[in-house]
This record gives sequence, structure tokens and C-alpha cells, in this order.
Amino acid sequence: MTDPTARPPKELVLVGHGMVGQRFLEALYEQPGGDAWHVTVLAEEPRPAYDRVHLTSWFSGTSAEELGLVPDGFMVRHGITLHLGDPATAVDRAARTVTTASGRVLRYDALMLATGSYPFVPPVPGHDLPGCHVYRTLEDVRAIREDAARARTGIVVGGGLLGLEAAGALRALGLDTHVVEFAPRLMALQVDEGGGAVLRRKIEELGVRVHTGAGTSAVDAGTDGRVRAARLSDGTELPADLVVFSAGVRARDQLARDCGLPVGERGGITVDASCRTADPHVWAIGECAQAVDGRVYGLVAPGYAMAETAARQLCSGDGAFTGTDLSTKLKLLGVDVASFGDPHGTADGALDVTFTDSRSGVYKKLVIGTDGALLGGVLVGDTEAYGLLRPLALAGKPLTVPPEQLVLPPMEGGGATPELPDDAVLCSCHHVTGGAVRAAVREQGLTDVAGVKKCTKAGTGCGSCLKALTTVVRDELAASGAEVSRDLCEHFAHTRAELYEIVRVRGITDFTTLLDGHGSGEGCEVCKPVVASILASLGNGHVLDGEQAALQDTNDHHLANIQRNGSYSVVPRVPGGEITPEQLIVIGEVARDFGLYTKITGGQRIDLFGARVDQLPAVWRRLVDAGFESGHAYGKALRTVKSCVGQTWCRYGVQDSTALAIELELRYRGLRAPHKLKSAVSGCARECAEAQSKDFGIIATSTGWNLYVGGNGGTTPRHADLLASDLDKATLIRTIDRFLMFYIRTADRLERTAPWLERLEGGLDHLRAVVMDDSLGIAADLDDLMTRHVAGYTDEWAAVLVDPDRLRRFTSFANAPDLPDPTVTFVTERGQIRPARSGEHGRLLQSPAAARDLVLTAAPTTRPVQEAGR
Repeated sequence: MTDPTARPPKELVLVGHGMVGQRFLEALYEQPGGDAWHVTVLAEEPRPAYDRVHLTSWFSGTSAEELGLVPDGFMVRHGITLHLGDPATAVDRAARTVTTASGRVLRYDALMLATGSYPFVPPVPGHDLPGCHVYRTLEDVRAIREDAARARTGIVVGGGLLGLEAAGALRALGLDTHVVEFAPRLMALQVDEGGGAVLRRKIEELGVRVHTGAGTSAVDAGTDGRVRAARLSDGTELPADLVVFSAGVRARDQLARDCGLPVGERGGITVDASCRTADPHVWAIGECAQAVDGRVYGLVAPGYAMAETAARQLCSGDGAFTGTDLSTKLKLLGVDVASFGDPHGTADGALDVTFTDSRSGVYKKLVIGTDGALLGGVLVGDTEAYGLLRPLALAGKPLTVPPEQLVLPPMEGGGATPELPDDAVLCSCHHVTGGAVRAAVREQGLTDVAGVKKCTKAGTGCGSCLKALTTVVRDELAASGAEVSRDLCEHFAHTRAELYEIVRVRGITDFTTLLDGHGSGEGCEVCKPVVASILASLGNGHVLDGEQAALQDTNDHHLANIQRNGSYSVVPRVPGGEITPEQLIVIGEVARDFGLYTKITGGQRIDLFGARVDQLPAVWRRLVDAGFESGHAYGKALRTVKSCVGQTWCRYGVQDSTALAIELELRYRGLRAPHKLKSAVSGCARECAEAQSKDFGIIATSTGWNLYVGGNGGTTPRHADLLASDLDKATLIRTIDRFLMFYIRTADRLERTAPWLERLEGGLDHLRAVVMDDSLGIAADLDDLMTRHVAGYTDEWAAVLVDPDRLRRFTSFANAPDLPDPTVTFVTERGQIRPARSGEHGRLLQSPAAARDLVLTAAPTTRPVQEAGR
């Protein structure tokens, strides 16, 4: 029965349903009193709001549905009326009505304009020819992909954020790509001259040709009426089949202009601090609005802040938006770029602290004020510190550590990390301060990052603050004496070790079942590879089958290590470093025929560099037919068991180290683990195989073998610890079996054996008790797990070559499987190839004539089996 005293809801019309419009709806219904409004949404596009920030991911397989931002049931739950494909065409402010393209007339008590922006297309001759595009909507990217199928060369006009996103899309589609930027450097608003130089060099190394300091003066047509070339202001003519204009955006304020609302001199609906226009019944938010500070903000974070301000104003009259910082962190064509605060050092007396590593493509600049405060900065190639530096810059307080310590690599300048002030804005998307995060932990009793995200919304926007958020949460928990959560991620309230036990005990064989029964949400880039590793370590099928294929890390997707120019390396297994002349000849012939670069590795193997993804099956067909197997150089698995020649050849050797190394490598090959595993066997105390720097190393004695564990090289070297002495071979192998399985069972995500052993409660003594004395009563389980691994091993690459479905993933372009990636080019140096650098005219590698047929036949092969005996 209807309550006769209930007031009918007020009518709110939202014009525009982009990212900011959807955030406004969410913010409105988060407010007390939000239900007093009935909302009608007028969307110009044929679909609800979606994520434009990650629009480029559509080219790599992300669906339109996955880009969607509207939670299931959201509109129905709040009684929202949504009209798709029916934009507003007129506003009658006197009558308070909105007319739509379909003729619908809607009355409003409040009108929210969130019409966004439109791409600016320079009015040059030929800008509207067939083959010219803009880069803004899903329809735009679909049209670009359709045209790219018949194009070879593409030009992007504009070298800013969107321009480089568009260039990445064209390159991914297989086009020879040019970027034309009128300014003297790329991303001129965000990075300085030094950062721009490093950014340009890294992007050109990826095969994109950059033209700065020149504008586009005309687009010429060919005889078919389509784009043929673009002419630049410096006289250069660039052949082109496709042109994408990405030269900035303009506020979509025509609706406001037509109804007499004031707009800024350079566009944008004028609003006050409450986001209200000159009409008290009309608000404007996002890219269509000129904020009270005179800016039109083209980033999503300020748009979200305006949306939240307007929502609070409608419900309680509180809140203000007076401007925000323009900090940015993103990845462009695989290059990390960030700027924050005042990146160009415009303040009086400001000084720069810079670090440049041209070899690695890293540039860092901090702008320091006269009082020692961090004012801003630029990061290119390494943005790891952005989450800490940006809030420190916004806080405007003197640094508590020398600024050079914040830009130098950890090995050269590591030290204390400055504490984030309480009033520093940690999350700019939702304006959450460090103090608010600490208060959520301290006062709300929250014990993990997921809880803090839900409470404060920090980290739920662009995600760039997640590392800093995690640090603040854990530091606050530690300071309060609370136990710090070790949950794997927000989707699993378990550690990696706990998930391993759940999968093992319950016999779970896929990610979806595990997530449905023991997690929440859809998973993320943290938990998916972890679960993939657990499933693989327990022998749950091929890593490229079904759902598992989508969970893998980058290298596992193609069972090869990707290199800096987009090519891949191939590493066949050479157990113990022992190789026959016939096998050497095969490797040499494969390298010669495919034109690959060859190098001896530190693990006594031969690495073949330079293969395109479409060449990998043909290369491996030759190797597998000759008896080689995958060396798992791409996976978190056993890499090598290095050896010296031992007593067989060496006059100092006391045991046959090579035979043992081969036996161990063939026993543990393919064993998936939380991190890579390396081993070595030395035939005497002279230690030529460097066994004490490995995850598990063996040194021969006159009466047996000494076993060392927990060593590694790398940036934090650790000498291995002696676990047991003078073991016979059977006891040695059983002890290694248990050590490896106990490590796999209990280690954290991406934790090598060295930090695992240091973290293990009871340390080496506890480990010795578990694997040698069975103190936990799990030795039989550990033995059984290793027995299952040894019995179930199959070579991953051999299995790929006999399966047409697995082979189909080895193409450079899904829409053109026979087309090699034209950006993967090489030059010759010292008699071998290397990746072409910026400004060098590289060449494509040509496959042998029969290579394609070798791949596509996918017939079962008979091949020699590698035996433990020699």
C-alpha cells in the first residue's frame, strides 16, 4: 500500500553516460538522501558507460562488456531510467525540460550536464578523407581496426597521452607507425626536455617513428579517393594508408551555449565551486565544465572529484571542487611515464635533482623548493616511486631524506623511506589522504588493504596509488601492534601457501572453481598467475589449455622470453650442460636458418634470440625432432642444474658431478614453483660449478655429497646454507625432493628460496627437522607429490606442436595470422643480429621456406627421449 504522506521523488536528468556520469550516479546513491531523486540518463552512445582510459586494451582482446563500468543490477536497484542512443538536443531552462533526439521531452528539477568532450581535428585539407579517424569511442576503435586490415602505414597526429595510446594501437595492428607532434617533444605538458628525450628514444626502439616540431599541413588522397599521404609543415611527405587525429579534445558545451548558459573563453561550461552553473537548477561536471579555477580538466580523477561534489551538493549542500593537481601515471607502448606536482619547476628558486640511465631508458627528475619541499617531478622508464612521490609533492612539506636518495637506484642510494604526512593526498581519484587511511585502520579496526579500499575508496580509481596505500596500511598495522594481513590479494583472503593446500586437498583443477568456493570478485593480475603456478605444480594439465592459458604470466603465454624489441628467445634444455656434437650442429643449423643470435648462458645452455612469435613453433619443431625439450627459461620453474666435469675428466674431482647434475635436472624439469629455481653440482671442494650460490647446490666429498640450500645471486646475493653432509645419492635425492616440495607448498608469491628460508620460523634447523626427521609428519606427502611430478612430466613444447588449437596462439596479429610483426627488425653487429635501435634501418628476419608448413601440419612426431643415464 502506498504511503499517502510520502513525497514523490524529485526528477534529475543526467545528460551523458561516460565515466564521470557513471561515477556521479554511484556517488549520488552513496549519499544520505540520494533516494529522494529519480534519475533519467540520456546516453548518446548505444551502450552504458565504459572505461575509456583502457580503451586500447580492446585491441588485445578485452571485450566491450569487460570494459563496462555499470555493475550488474545497478540501474534496476536504484530505479534509474536509461535511454541509450538518445542524446539531449535542447534545454528549455524556463520550462525546465530537456528534449532528446527521438523527440522525448523530460521535465527536471535538477539537470546534470556530463557531456564530456570531442576530439579536436585540425581543419587541414583532407582531414575528412576515407581512412581518417579519431580515437575516442568503441565505435572509433572498431573502425580503425577495419581500416587497418587493408593498411600498411598509419600516422597519428598528436604526441600527447591519447596520441601515444593510438600509436600503440596501430603498432599492435601491425602497421608501420608514425607519430607527428607539433611541440618540440612528446607529451610536452607532462614531461620536460630530458624526459621527452628518453621517452622518444624508448618509443622509437619499439619501431614507432617520431616527428616532433612539425605540424600536419594536409592529407592527400590517392586515385581511389582514400588517404595516400600526409604532408608536414617542414616539407616532409609521409606515405600513409590510415590517419588518426589525436590532437587533443574540446569541451562539448554546445547544449549549454544553445540554452544561454555562460561558457569559458576557450570553451567549457562555467561552474562555481559547487559545480553549479549560472542557472541554479543546472550543474556541469567533467570535461564539459570549466572549473572555478578557470581550467577544463581532461583527466578522469578531477572528473570523479567533480561528480562527487555535485552528488553531495544535491543531497546535503556540502562539498566543493576548487581544482586539483594534474599528476599522471600511465604506460604508453609499454613505456612507464609519470609526472606530478610542478614537473617543469616554474616556482622561483626551484632546483632540479635528476638521474638518467640512458642504457636502461630511465629518467627521473625531482623539483625541490627553496625550503627543501618536493614540488613535483618527472619519471620515465621507472615509475615505481610515483605512489610515494606524488603525495609528498602535494603535501608541500620539507623532505625528511635527501632528495637524491629518492631517485637513485636502491643499490646506489637506498635508505630510509620518508613517511607520508597525514594531510598528503594519497589517492587523487577519490581525494583520500594518508591520515584518512591511517584512521580507517586505527579507528575502524580494518586489517587489510581490501577493507581500507572498501571503506575509503582509495585505490579503486586508476590504481596508481595501490603500492603507497599498501605501505601505509601495513606500517599503520605494525605500529599498532596488530597482525599484518598476508592475504594474497583482495580476491582471496588466504596466503599463497593456504591456497596451495586448498587446491591440493580439495582436488581443485581450475581457477573459476577456486574463486567461486574460496574467493570473491573476478581475480586480478596478482592472484591469476599465482593460481596458475599452483595448478601447474600439482600437474593439472598443459599451461596453455582452456582457462589456464588466460592466467599465465607474459612469457608463459608463448612459452618463451619476450625481448626488448618484441622478439623472443628460445632456450632448449641441456641437462647438466652436457651436449653432443650432433646436438650442437642442430642448434647451429636452426640459428643459421632462422638468422637468430646465439649466446652461451651462465647456466651452461645456448640461448637463441630474435625469433618472432609466429616463428616459435617452426624453431621448436626442428629442436624437438632432434631430441631437445623446453628449458623453461620463461617460467617460474627449474631452470638448470649446472655442473663441472667432475672426476670423469678432472684430476681434482672426487665424484661424477655431471652424471648427478643430469639426473637431477631430468628429475625436476618442468617443476613449477613460486619463483625460478637454479641448481649446480660441483665435483670437489674447489666449487667450479658455484653450487653455493644456488637455490639448492651439491658439492662432492670423498664419501658422498654435501647439500646446500637457500642461495642466490642477483641484486641481493646470499650464500647457501649447509643442510646436510656426506649424504649417499638416494638420501640426497630424497632430501632435495622434500626440500623443493616443502618450499613450493609454503612459500609466498614470487618468493625465492633465500628469503623464504630467512622468513621460515625456526630457519634452517626447522627445515632440517621437516625434510630429514619428518618432524611435521608430512614427509610421505612430500615424497608422493614429487613422485607424481616425475611420473606426469611431459615436454610443454612437444605438446604444443601436436595440438592445432595451441598452435593458433602463435601469431603476431589475430586478424592477420600470416603477417609477421613489421616492427620487429634487426641490424648486424659482430657477425650476428641485434635489435635495431632508434634511427637505424632494420630488417625483418625471414623464416626458412618450409617453416610455415612445418608448423601447420602439427603432426605427432617420434623423437628421442632424454635419459638420465649417459
